[in-house]
Amino acid sequence: MPPHPSASGLLEVNDHHIRDIAVHIVNIPAKAVHSHGSGDVAGIHSVLLEVTTDSGITGWGEASPWPVFTGTVEANAAALHVHLRPYLIGADPIQVEQHLATANKIVVGCSEAKAALETALLDITGQICGLPIAELLGGRHRDSVPLSFSVANPDFDANMEEVERAWADGIRILKVKAGFADHDFDLMRLEKLRARFGDAVSLRVDYNQGLTAYDAIRRLRDLEAFKPDFIEQPVKMHERAALAEITRAIDTPIMADESVFGPYDAFFAAHDRIADIFSLKIMKAGGIRRALEVAAIARIAGLEVYGGCMFETGIAHAAGAHLVGAIPDLALGCEFYQCTHYAEADILAEPFPATDGSVHVPTKPGLGVTVNRGMMEKYRVETLC
Repeated sequence: MPPHPSASGLLEVNDHHIRDIAVHIVNIPAKAVHSHGSGDVAGIHSVLLEVTTDSGITGWGEASPWPVFTGTVEANAAALHVHLRPYLIGADPIQVEQHLATANKIVVGCSEAKAALETALLDITGQICGLPIAELLGGRHRDSVPLSFSVANPDFDANMEEVERAWADGIRILKVKAGFADHDFDLMRLEKLRARFGDAVSLRVDYNQGLTAYDAIRRLRDLEAFKPDFIEQPVKMHERAALAEITRAIDTPIMADESVFGPYDAFFAAHDRIADIFSLKIMKAGGIRRALEVAAIARIAGLEVYGGCMFETGIAHAAGAHLVGAIPDLALGCEFYQCTHYAEADILAEPFPATDGSVHVPTKPGLGVTVNRGMMEKYRVETLC
């Protein structure tokens, strides 16, 4: 039986059931290789989740893993297609928390797949209600967030050309990826960036676990002359005690990324004060609302948060934009630059809303973005349905 419109003309919330789920695997090359302390990345290899209701609404989500960090594309695609799809077909899409709780019972780990599922269901719910996802999370606290660009190309001359283009686009936050070459290379780049832009840019440094714990403090003290806003994840993710010692020893604030995934990690990290800042990523936390829980724990503990990302298309970036828009206090900006400044192309019908050095929180119902199916098909390597 087809769904019946209410007196207002909108479909009732109980008139929707999940009819179909498709899992698309895409591979989008990057404009340039980006190097990190934990390895090189040359593109966006991601899982796009398409959820369609019997009332004709389509919701989109994205699982964007990194094998050295969170997981693999193969595992997350299987989690969605093999394990979660049978449960979800026929289900009410607006029962988001119920489905995430069940997903945690069906599949261990695969936080990216759960983030994709949550995003797609919230996208559908927002379209049903006529509200952006940020409003479903309790309301937006801001319309835009300053954007950070990562200085990560091992060819620094070419990287400076990219930085100049980012500067021309209004970006005033630069995060230098360190630890993939020698210490002198890291210091040289910081010196040249500070000399070129002075205090007009905010500099940050991210090691992606690239330092050994025994000499990290000595090396990090060398960076402080360049006045970085923070230093991110200098040591291995499991070396939390070392990270806490570094946080106590270094004047520059320390940010935990790989060491803090979801609320459980955040609770103990805050209790042990292993860092001054947490990097929020919906792929780590298992969704937008789990990331908001991490932010709440940080707030209670007197810690800052930052809007981080993986290697993502505009779908996941849009979800991240709703996240940072809904956080009550966010002073350090976000880094949703991948689909605009890193990837060869994106799959959105309209450009991701990152202009004038800021990310703008979408205002249309649901996720607030539309997928360009032609572009998705261009970069799609497989579909599971």
